[in-house]
Amino acid sequence: MALQILQTLVLLFLGIAVDVKGRISWNDVCREYSELGRSRAVLDDEKFSGGILKDGTFIIPNVPSGTYLLSVISHDYLFDQLRIDVTESEETPTVEARPYIPGTPMNPPSTVLLTYPLKLSARQKFDYFVPRESFNIMGMLKSPMILMMIFAGGMVLGMPYLMKNMGPESLEELRKEQAKMSHAQSALQNGDFRSGMSALMEAVSGQDQPSSQPSPQAPRTQPATKSRGKGKRR
Repeated sequence: MALQILQTLVLLFLGIAVDVKGRISWNDVCREYSELGRSRAVLDDEKFSGGILKDGTFIIPNVPSGTYLLSVISHDYLFDQLRIDVTESEETPTVEARPYIPGTPMNPPSTVLLTYPLKLSARQKFDYFVPRESFNIMGMLKSPMILMMIFAGGMVLGMPYLMKNMGPESLEELRKEQAKMSHAQSALQNGDFRSGMSALMEAVSGQDQPSSQPSPQAPRTQPATKSRGKGKRR
């Protein structure tokens, strides 16, 4: 802190420091000082700073020549950042202001020059509180877990009626599929993932494993041959 004060005094003595001046323009986002609250205009993360007065003006005193990034520190509002160039001249230092986009390099500087003294307006108001969401039946029905529960409940309620109207062959096939699914679940629970996945894929595909017994082949028929008997002599 003492070193900064000493540097400022030296710069004042040499006459190469300048006051950076500006004003906050009230708009629909921030209408007056009472909404803005205590705020400051700073250069390079508070290397130099000045408070914002009730009329919206601010002065950052004793800024030496160099390139700086101006920001407005406010609790509730967002402001644009500006590139400030304080250049030395024969008579008095001059201040040049240019727009700056956060995250972009400082050099080369923008060719657009802003008016001086500076004019800044609030761009956005921070919203720190999120309203509690009301009960939404459609949002609840879109949940995968709710859909699975509804499907399982429908299967439990509809299975007796379905089995009652099924024929003996279809009922037997359904029981086989249920047995396959039960076998796959028990295999997965016991850690036999290979057997469980095989049984699960078989149950999903609905195809039985191919039988190891060869299919019976049709008997071969021998081609008919002409009998070449000797003719009887008359």
